[in-house]
Amino acid sequence: MPRDPRAIVLVLDSVGVGELPDAHLYGDKGSDTLGNTARAVGGLAMPNLGAMGLGNITGVLGVPPVEHPHASWGCNAEASAGKDTTTGHWEMMGLHLSRPFPTYPEGFPDEVMDAFSRETGEGWLGNVPASGTAIIQELGDEHVRTGKPIVYTSADSVFQVAAHEDVIPVERLYEICAIARERVCVGEHAVGRIIARPFEGPDGSGTYVRTHRRRDFAIEPLEPTVLDLLAEAGVVTYGIGKIGEIFAWQGVCESPHSRDNMHGFDNLVARVAGDEPGFVFANLVDFDMIWGHRNDAEGYARGLEAVDARIPELLDAMVDGDLLVVTADHGCDPTTASTDHSREYTPLIAKVKGVDAGVDLGVRSTFSDIGETVLDLYGMAGTCGRGTSFLAEVRSAGQGAVA
Repeated sequence: MPRDPRAIVLVLDSVGVGELPDAHLYGDKGSDTLGNTARAVGGLAMPNLGAMGLGNITGVLGVPPVEHPHASWGCNAEASAGKDTTTGHWEMMGLHLSRPFPTYPEGFPDEVMDAFSRETGEGWLGNVPASGTAIIQELGDEHVRTGKPIVYTSADSVFQVAAHEDVIPVERLYEICAIARERVCVGEHAVGRIIARPFEGPDGSGTYVRTHRRRDFAIEPLEPTVLDLLAEAGVVTYGIGKIGEIFAWQGVCESPHSRDNMHGFDNLVARVAGDEPGFVFANLVDFDMIWGHRNDAEGYARGLEAVDARIPELLDAMVDGDLLVVTADHGCDPTTASTDHSREYTPLIAKVKGVDAGVDLGVRSTFSDIGETVLDLYGMAGTCGRGTSFLAEVRSAGQGAVA
């Protein structure tokens, strides 16, 4: 017996589609992650998402608009303040922030670092804004010699702790970060995420690489989200990648770690092909973590093409009536001078399997339209009230009229 239709939201982490009107306030004027990446590499080959309307959203060299996309398309504006992972995902699920999480462009104040030393029993190195791959080269040898963890931040609201896996075992690094979450970065210093950044490499070599055992310790959602509403109604949410961590495991039953985008996509297809009912919420982080923050436009482009090539697998795993939404949480333009997130619109591609036509969904006023649409699929329309569902438009696209 076929299972009931379910919602699937796939977040291509950081794949923004052009600067928001207030981007200049964030230092992001001119950012266009998808468009600028395509231009930087001479064009992208993304025929599958292209056929679903990707090129109808914004100008993408190599991905022209099509006359009859087989999915609906549009873009999302961010109503919340900020441009980070937590804010973007929370807003998708109906939680809006009126002010951004705190950032530390000059490093953390003494009171934070004193609390870190006191509560963890560890010293520290660094305490500066830095590229994660650069700072482990700069301070890795000293860390190996002294055993002190490396603390750093970025333009985003993050407190990052890096340690060599042979110096501070991964489980101890996780413990340190959990302490920082619970007892150090609190109150006015409650950053969006504490991030454990394990790395490896020959001791004293000065050449180190980060491992896939990163773990995020996000602040708990400040109010119930769509995930909580679904759970109360008996709808299970299956995360893929860092979804569980972003929501501090509230309303998420599982969220298998992704070694990379392709491993995450493997997990996504396997979950969608399964018989268990429920909402599937996936994040592919390599666009942001591996390529965006390192200004690697070539890597970013090849990553986009690799995911596009696997979209047919995902569609094949779906059953008639399933809703697929492809979107992003912010931008991270690899072609600008900045190595940090950018304040951008995010793409919106929505398809109900069995409906092989699409409509222009326009510019949505909030990411929360996605969460409202998910609720609508499960018969819970309007229970969050932070956005507007587009499910009827997507379902009726084949008839050329809105239900």
